Amino acid sequence: MADTFDDFLPEALRFTSPSPLVDIGANLTHDSFARDLPAVLARARAANVTTLILTGTDREHAEQAVAMARQYAGEGLALHATAGVHPHDASRWDAGLAAAMAELQRQPEVVAVGECGLDFNRNFSTPAEQERAFEAQLGLAAESGKPLFIHERDAGQRMREMLHAWRDAIGDAVVHCFTADRATLFGYLDLDLHIGLTGWLCDERRGHHLRKLVAEIPATRLMVETDCPYLLPRNLPAKLKGRRHEPALLPWILREIAHWRGDSEAELAAATTTTARRFFRLPADASREASRGDTTP
Repeated sequence: MADTFDDFLPEALRFTSPSPLVDIGANLTHDSFARDLPAVLARARAANVTTLILTGTDREHAEQAVAMARQYAGEGLALHATAGVHPHDASRWDAGLAAAMAELQRQPEVVAVGECGLDFNRNFSTPAEQERAFEAQLGLAAESGKPLFIHERDAGQRMREMLHAWRDAIGDAVVHCFTADRATLFGYLDLDLHIGLTGWLCDERRGHHLRKLVAEIPATRLMVETDCPYLLPRNLPAKLKGRRHEPALLPWILREIAHWRGDSEAELAAATTTTARRFFRLPADASREASRGDTTP
């Protein structure tokens, strides 16, 4: 794919999953990937990360994610997109944006509504604006029948209240990059939600409580993600220049989760991929077909 296929990750960081993985949250439209995206995708494929869900956090990035999924089709990877408005940008929600989101969500490349939700930690948009935009996107999910890709930070109680009111109208939903406490986790599981885990678990400063919780998540509700370029695992066995996270490092996150769950990496890889394929309604043989693809850069 690119001349720089092997020049970014040191040998100690070239992991390979024992079976194909789905990265359910990859922000590959981020500017940091513009210079070497083909090499990033090649490294993901070499790591056996065969399916990427590209996160669309606003209209611009959702459109870019759809275009990227189309452009790189047939490169030995399965790329899909989400389309939504992040709570940070909820103040921009209006009728025009709602129509644009609905149109994007009709595209075959888009497999989920989001990233959308509530973030009462930073409040870049007011809580009232966030709730208005999230409510509207719950309606879009109910209308489209597509699953929800949810962001929540410091808003667990209100999130559960809103989802409870809509639970009969919407289908599957995942709280991605889950970092909250036990009560919040079980509140989401009681609502039949899925949970996405990231490299937050690999942080000695703040991930300790998650280590005690990961075994409580049923395998049929658990998925894995990098949320790259953010949340680079802090316990990697070698330094990474630039500290930009990427999908090729997902097997390391899987290893960490498997350790704290008491699972084998192979068991957890197979389970999370099966769950992700079902959740996003991906073709049953896509990982198998991707695994047969040419890994030559």
